[in-house]
Amino acid sequence: MKSFPRSARAADQIQRILSELIRTELKDPRVHMVTITDVEVSVDMSHAKVFVTTLDAPDHRAGTIAGLQHAAGFLRSALSRRLSLRTVPQLHFVYDESVERGTRLSRLIDESVKEDQAHAAKHANAAADDEPEA
Repeated sequence: MKSFPRSARAADQIQRILSELIRTELKDPRVHMVTITDVEVSVDMSHAKVFVTTLDAPDHRAGTIAGLQHAAGFLRSALSRRLSLRTVPQLHFVYDESVERGTRLSRLIDESVKEDQAHAAKHANAAADDEPEA
């Protein structure tokens, strides 16, 4: 896939500015403790997919995304005042599950390592018991 540096630079700027706008200017009670993990801007700069995570309980995620979608017009307008782009992309907010998936995988790996260590210790003790005494 071909790299498009202009859209990548725009994505970085959008991520930085949106983070600040959400933190300082967005007053929707559904939207708090939000982190923007990534922004993907289409090649024609007409759409931006904004990946977010939140520290809220899983049952509040839909409300957070709904609050962000509701504020998308306000955020796009605020972006237009801070970006030097001819058109500001339409914002589409998506919950990013990669952080949770990574945490879950890390936990599974840790559990597996503990099981392996316990299994190795058990076999080491059994082998020591089977050795003839001198």
